[in-house]
Amino acid sequence: MLAASGTDGGRPQVPGGRLTQQERQQIALGLADDLAYAEIARRLDRPTSTITREVDRNGGPNAYRADLAHRATEHRARRRKATAPRGQGISDDARDEALRAYEETFTTLLMSQGLPRMTARVMTRLMTADDGITAAELVQHLEVSPASVSKAIGFLEEQGLVRRERDERRRERYFVDEDVWYQSTIASAQGIATVAATARQGVAVVGRDSPAATRLENIARFSDFISETILRAAGQARDILHSKPATTRED
Repeated sequence: MLAASGTDGGRPQVPGGRLTQQERQQIALGLADDLAYAEIARRLDRPTSTITREVDRNGGPNAYRADLAHRATEHRARRRKATAPRGQGISDDARDEALRAYEETFTTLLMSQGLPRMTARVMTRLMTADDGITAAELVQHLEVSPASVSKAIGFLEEQGLVRRERDERRRERYFVDEDVWYQSTIASAQGIATVAATARQGVAVVGRDSPAATRLENIARFSDFISETILRAAGQARDILHSKPATTRED
């Protein structure tokens, strides 16, 4: 059974720090018990995204092994330290950790909006890449299989969320479409408009003079107003997505 984790070899754990070997053992036990990632995270007092990333990058729920995962993490840490430019190691490590933490946060946000976990991870990486990214770079950064990346990219392309272009070396690079947030907002507004139409259909069904009809009509009016407001605001603000943020000049 998975036990709540409070110490590692007698030493207090630092909230938000790196996963310990004991925590990885607890994750393995939780997976063996078919616990959800959220439940494992709750028992370890960790974000669900931390458990998700840990399992995904180390073989997935069916192949996860605590000892192998711990050794792989130590190897990656040594490799980063060995390749870091002299005098910049601490700064680069801090920047990398900050980016990883932000990616976890953004991935969790996208998952809460309905994207599958792997698709959310790929979308997040595309959002944080300066100049697009290749499939091979996604595989390396996310430490997942090419098939997983291909499936996620395929879904995102079908939804019109990403596009591909060939660079000077004829490699396909993937980019987030600049209009993705506009299109997403429009889709959301249209969904709310559908709520309004459906609620209004029910007015005649339940009887126009009934309390239920009043309730449904009010829902329809409210949803109409929200939908129209969102559509109008999105149209007015669309150009922001294609502009550069204003900078303040210091004298």
